[in-house]
Amino acid sequence: MLQPNDLPLVCLPLDLPDAAAAKLVEFLYELTEALERHYGAQLKRYYHPSAIAQHKLDRPPESIDPPF
Repeated sequence: MLQPNDLPLVCLPLDLPDAAAAKLVEFLYELTEALERHYGAQLKRYYHPSAIAQHKLDRPPESIDPPF
């Protein structure tokens, strides 16, 4: 298992121009959105496991009686 000191360090430039900082943040938002779209179903299952189970419980039972 990884320990905190085993993780790579993130080195951010200190004197990044305003436009470059804005482009970097925009890129990171777009990357995050792409990851969420790609892994969306998995993220929902991970963060809301009871919602899936509750959804199955919310369905009305199928009726075996004829509709008339």
